[in-house]
Amino acid sequence: MGKILRILLVIVLFIIFFEIGLFSSYTIVTAEVPDVKGLIDMQVSQISGIVSPKHVNDVLVKEPTKVNFTNHKDVALKMEDMSHVDGVNVDSMNASTYDSTKNDKINVTIEALGYAAPNSTSGQIVISQKPSYKVIVSAVGSYKSGNLVVDTNTIKVDSVLKLF
Repeated sequence: MGKILRILLVIVLFIIFFEIGLFSSYTIVTAEVPDVKGLIDMQVSQISGIVSPKHVNDVLVKEPTKVNFTNHKDVALKMEDMSHVDGVNVDSMNASTYDSTKNDKINVTIEALGYAAPNSTSGQIVISQKPSYKVIVSAVGSYKSGNLVVDTNTIKVDSVLKLF
């Protein structure tokens, strides 16, 4: 209990010395008597602006930017090979980035639906038209002739999720 009181006392003394320093520096700079209420209101509004939920969400939760790239088939083949699925649906590919699209090279996250190998039961081959997996990869893309091209050598599998 005594340790908590000491910590609180140190915090209170720090705030008091900070405020005294603020008021005295205001007096030295402006050569006027400080407006105590105005200075405290300004501090409170600045601190509440920093810790406001909107500001915190803007800093912590950034929406990814959707991007389009040109080499879908090459990327799909590499995704298929690396994730060990039987096929990747090129039409279902979504690419996004958190980087600025003005950079020469950007990190890209690509999601696509994958298909399982055909089932062979009792002599019949059953090919499913429903996707069995969601494949998520990350790679580096660069702009060539104004189009984003994903470097297939940089593709790394982030996850392969089984769909039910």
